[in-house]
Amino acid sequence: MTARTDRLIWISAGEASGDMHGALLAKSLKALDPDLRLAGMGGPAMGEAGCELVFSMDLVSMMGGTEVVSGLPRIIRLLSETRKAFGRLKPDAVVVIDCPEVNFRVARSAHGLGIPVHYYVCPQIWAWRKGRVRLLKRYFRKVLCILPFEKDFYAQRGVAAEYVGNPLLDQLPLAELESVAPEPDRVAVLPGSRKKEVRALLPDFAAAARIIALSRPRARFSLIRAPGLDRGLLEGLWPRDLAVEIIEPEGRYRAMKRSRAALAASGTVALECALLGLPAVVAYRLSPLTFFLARLAVRIPFVSLPNLILNQEAFPELLQDEARPENIAAKALVWLEQAEAAEAVRRDLDRLRRMVGEPGAADRAAKAILQDLSARGPGRT
Repeated sequence: MTARTDRLIWISAGEASGDMHGALLAKSLKALDPDLRLAGMGGPAMGEAGCELVFSMDLVSMMGGTEVVSGLPRIIRLLSETRKAFGRLKPDAVVVIDCPEVNFRVARSAHGLGIPVHYYVCPQIWAWRKGRVRLLKRYFRKVLCILPFEKDFYAQRGVAAEYVGNPLLDQLPLAELESVAPEPDRVAVLPGSRKKEVRALLPDFAAAARIIALSRPRARFSLIRAPGLDRGLLEGLWPRDLAVEIIEPEGRYRAMKRSRAALAASGTVALECALLGLPAVVAYRLSPLTFFLARLAVRIPFVSLPNLILNQEAFPELLQDEARPENIAAKALVWLEQAEAAEAVRRDLDRLRRMVGEPGAADRAAKAILQDLSARGPGRT
């Protein structure tokens, strides 16, 4: 049987962010090899990027424990059908993106069929469930890391890993924003993208903003709406007598660059602030039980990505009962009132920006995947 020269890569994503990362990766793969075939599980972005969607990511986009339990039969069928698709299509490689509960099982199926598997945008195993490192070592050819410290963490545990850069750098229009200067006393308010976290944090952020306004009468507030979040929810949680400018998603980065300080939820928005050079007070609230269990499971010195990357507390972290309005306001007022304190943080953020590297994470990930394919010889037999 003659070797085939057409190559097929399967990409597996199970949620909206994974669909976005999968689409960027698909475009980079096709740019490097226009004859490459792409198939897998994802959403509209991956479909538009030229990936044949054998399965929709809607099959695994579940929230909450009861939904996971009720959806188990569907997931079991999906995994069975995925294995059959691997046998039928015989992909040269499988790339899984985040979504560990499903993608570890997808990787096991592929590995069992002799198909090399790569993890792009790996879940934060270094923070919790470190036992999964052995699964990475067993089933994955390489982990393509998006945080600088991840490569050493995995390498020390015998997992092949390569740092490809952070995809956020490909979303942030840094060159376009270079000329945007912070306005005195403007504060960005970033309560997150999930309804539950917004309801938990925004009232405290609003109360902190009121304290800031009493101390700094010229203070101005930009409340940034995350994509997919209802504007009415923000309006309902913000006091009517406290002036605020609600920023739509497409204007979020310019509004952040215009600000002198930020009140931010822990998560991606904190890293966005760091990469834009915006000092942020990071706050987060969980249910008491969830927080108790998290403290038992998580063994890391910080919760925000900027502090983890720098290995120091550049951004104040206020969690649970510490995330009170007076504490949040006090931390932000330091930067509004003391120019040298704000400048010291910005120096740390400049260092973080150099540590994270340059844009092009998807391009480097695509190159690593195709180089691995080439190293194993042309085509399938």
